[in-house]
Amino acid sequence: MFTGIIEAVGTITALTPKGKDISVTVDSGKLDLSDVKLGDSIATNGVCLTVVELTGSGYVADLSLETLKRTAFVNYRTGQKVNLEKAMLPTTRFGGHMVSGHVDDVAEVIERTHTGRAIEFWLKAPAHLAKYISEKGSVAVDGISLTVNAIRGDEFKLTIVPHTASETTMEAFTAGRKVNLEVDVIARYLERLMLGDKAAEPKSDVSMDLLARSGFLR
Repeated sequence: MFTGIIEAVGTITALTPKGKDISVTVDSGKLDLSDVKLGDSIATNGVCLTVVELTGSGYVADLSLETLKRTAFVNYRTGQKVNLEKAMLPTTRFGGHMVSGHVDDVAEVIERTHTGRAIEFWLKAPAHLAKYISEKGSVAVDGISLTVNAIRGDEFKLTIVPHTASETTMEAFTAGRKVNLEVDVIARYLERLMLGDKAAEPKSDVSMDLLARSGFLR
């Protein structure tokens, strides 16, 4: 579990194919890894990843095909900047909202404007997630806990103060950028509960050959 309060910005230094999966190596920058051990979780651009190796300057984690289907990682290359947050402790100040690190899908930045010292972004969510996004509700974008300030259909607005922009990757967001989106976890659970007995009915699974299209299997 995470809070969506970013602790550092890291850099992807390697993406290594591992059969149908990949491993990612991250230079963790100023993130304190002194209390991190193998098996611990670090949210990397909002994706909960398990540390499988500590390199001295960062860590290595594995990404499954499911993770590549659901996230923008399939588009990443070496040099990509990523938001980092270690898993929260029972004593952690809860400054954001409940973030699981289980990304729902990819959203797209469609507009960027400045209002005073703040930056306003409009993002387009996948249509199937629009129902979970509400005005003044919370979302996690690339792992950052943010408040939705306006809604227009499947699009939503974020207002970013200078501190958030400077301490995360959002300063570099421009139209067309793909970002990891995690909707409010409570909304997802409530929807499942409201299905009642219908929740046990089978649902078709849509598969995507993202590895081949991304070039990892070339």
